[in-house]
Amino acid sequence: MAKQHDDRPDFTPYTGPSGGWGSMRSLADIVPREKNPVETSAELLRQNKHDGFMCVSCAWSKPYPPNPAEFCENGAKATAWEITSQRVTPEFFRANTLTALREWSDYRLEEAGRLTHPMKYDAASDKYIVVPWEMAFKEIGAKLKSLAPKSVVFYASGRASLETSYMYQLLARMYGNQNLPDSSNMCHESTSVGLKAAIGVPVGTTRLEDFDTTDCILHFGQNVATNSPRMLHQLRSARKRGVPIIVFNPLRERGLERFTDPQNPIEMATGGETRIATQYHQVRAGGDLAAMMGMAKWLIEHDRIDHDFIAEHTHDFDTFAAKARATGWDEIERESGLTRDALSMAAEVYGRANATIAIYGMGLTQHVKGVDNVRMLVNLLLMRGNIGKPGAGPTPVRGHSNVQGQRTVGITEKPELAPLDKFKQMYGFEPPREKGLDTVEACRGVIDGSVRGFVSLGGNFVRATPETRLMEEGWRQLDLSVQIATKLNRSHLIPAQGDTWLLPCLGRIERDLQETGPQNVTMEDSTSVIHPSFGKVDPASPHLLSEPAIVAGIAKETLAPNPNVPWDKWVGDYALVRDQIAEAFPNFFERFNERLKEPGGFWKGNKATGREWDTPSKKAEFIVPDVLNATGFTDTDGRYRMLTVRSNDQFNTTIYGYSDRFRGINGTRQVVMMSPADIAERGLTEGQKVTLVGDAEDNVSRRVEGLMVVARDVPKGCIATYYPECNPLIALEHHAEESHVPAAKSVPVRIEVEAVVD
Repeated sequence: MAKQHDDRPDFTPYTGPSGGWGSMRSLADIVPREKNPVETSAELLRQNKHDGFMCVSCAWSKPYPPNPAEFCENGAKATAWEITSQRVTPEFFRANTLTALREWSDYRLEEAGRLTHPMKYDAASDKYIVVPWEMAFKEIGAKLKSLAPKSVVFYASGRASLETSYMYQLLARMYGNQNLPDSSNMCHESTSVGLKAAIGVPVGTTRLEDFDTTDCILHFGQNVATNSPRMLHQLRSARKRGVPIIVFNPLRERGLERFTDPQNPIEMATGGETRIATQYHQVRAGGDLAAMMGMAKWLIEHDRIDHDFIAEHTHDFDTFAAKARATGWDEIERESGLTRDALSMAAEVYGRANATIAIYGMGLTQHVKGVDNVRMLVNLLLMRGNIGKPGAGPTPVRGHSNVQGQRTVGITEKPELAPLDKFKQMYGFEPPREKGLDTVEACRGVIDGSVRGFVSLGGNFVRATPETRLMEEGWRQLDLSVQIATKLNRSHLIPAQGDTWLLPCLGRIERDLQETGPQNVTMEDSTSVIHPSFGKVDPASPHLLSEPAIVAGIAKETLAPNPNVPWDKWVGDYALVRDQIAEAFPNFFERFNERLKEPGGFWKGNKATGREWDTPSKKAEFIVPDVLNATGFTDTDGRYRMLTVRSNDQFNTTIYGYSDRFRGINGTRQVVMMSPADIAERGLTEGQKVTLVGDAEDNVSRRVEGLMVVARDVPKGCIATYYPECNPLIALEHHAEESHVPAAKSVPVRIEVEAVVD
């Protein structure tokens, strides 16, 4: 059984592969713990199927035809977590004040179960009390009407459907702002900015079938076994065909080393496994720019570039090539932490390949130079013509299951990314034209008091963002906090000085019965394929409303009536919302309802796959980076580069348990992973408790105490800690320069040794 937080910590290294019996034992633990094993088992057979439901965790693509069991360990945990039989009822809140609940762990809060009733915070008792839905909508609408529209934020996590997201962004714009940050701002906005500037589209260009024809895979800064385990099937199949997989990642992650397929009876019976990485390069945190520059330098020096493609399809290669030639190997080795021989070996394999996929995650995007990281990766692909042909292209791995789709249908703070003129024509109102607040700007507003109201469509915003202490202090000064959620989390326990509302919604796996019958919703995966999703499980409570119904309820009490916006009809029939999406975004969603019948979903299209470059030059653009250190700070004596990571018992801020099996860390998340060399150099011992101190040069105190030292294979000068426990160490202004993504993969910190108490 997985260890929980009150068990004695165990740091025994894990020697097994990813997948295999370890995954099966993990599922055998969580399914009965959620006390709904029969229904969970039945629903897992519908997971990621065309007539079933789309996984509520990651956004990795769904094959067609699907495997009989088209779910992974973490996806199964997410399903069990959502359809748990445990409930957070009014009796729960009568027994617990928010002050008391703030002492609970993240795990314990969500493990308490599904929320059952709409609630309002009562300051006198420090408790949530039950209120009727009608009262909630009326009072929220009245409060919103009393606030200046520009002072209110409409945040969206990545799980809401396309239908809900479209209605939500329309509510915000009709209310009078484009303050529409979402979880993309926290992770892959560097992708949206970088790819758009380089190749004219803000998303990856590959599809699942490209894995069948690729002959090389580059893999940067993405822990597949934790964040997108189903991708291991594509990686395994590629390796079986002899495709080299070259990995660049600071930590040695088991899913990138070895994998046993739980759906392969022979491997399960014999203990067979597939080696994933053919080369594994432990780049320093923030050193990917230098590593990629080294590969580019080798390709140029050895003339392994596609001259015809570069001449026809790209702009400014000569400037980039001159920079690569002039960059010395000493600088490349120092900044990357890798040797010239290692980078040459990687470049030589890449230089022989005809079609290469480049997979990456937040290990590239969450740096001060995160956009440069993305564009440098595009440089590598362009050098060999690896965009716009089968088996090749950039493959950013998104997190939340519909975070990419939300941006597609208008959840964006950037006016140029929304069809504002079309909205004006369709709905007869004047949309705001100025840029809205992104996540970092919204946090600034919470801290400085300029943000007065915050509506959150899912998520755990206060816990997920940097600058935890100042964010919690600012949150308490809000005039309005509205939290739409399925389970209790830390953000719900920080009440505003004004009104605080907790509005429980249906989960995606639950039956959504509206006026015209059962409804299905839709979402977009990481490869731009749109899928339907059908919930069939009985709702956790008869008092729950669907997300579209909650958005509509707030909108009707906040906005003036508009005959062009029939909120009630949309709630009664989500197909009508899809018709609106098709009208507003015809290039992506023409014949939306009809195309949903296509087995395996439908691809929304991508100009760059046809080598049509929507850039100012009408060609793909090379970037010339000005530095090779993506961290945004310099190394000094005693300063470490901290990267935050997730365990395999976690999805974003949701903690399923305290067993990080692959890293051999069980029973606690309060750890700091260090190299044995750094431990010895500092005179520390494994298991010793230390304090991490933020080392941003802004005179703000940031500390996380009580972290246990664990020796792991980490590059010297780098340390790894868990997200979100170490978010308090991240300065709000430590973010990607162009995209404002918090730079959580390279944070300057120092270590203080804690006094031993007898």
